Amino acid sequence: MALNSLSRRTNALLWLIGIGIVIGILIKYEMIQVLYVLATLALVALLLIVNFADLENIGGNAGNNTAK
Repeated sequence: MALNSLSRRTNALLWLIGIGIVIGILIKYEMIQVLYVLATLALVALLLIVNFADLENIGGNAGNNTAK
């Protein structure tokens, strides 16, 4: 089964399970320093996504940018 045929929800759930397994393995083998690096990189990625997101044009009236 190709991953492209899965729904977005199923795809997100598979990613969540995979990341949870990786984090569990890292905790089990006491590789906390790797978890710190991964957490820092994930936070930086989230901040970059929020920074470059075009939040002004989200919504039903994205084409109506009239300043009043």
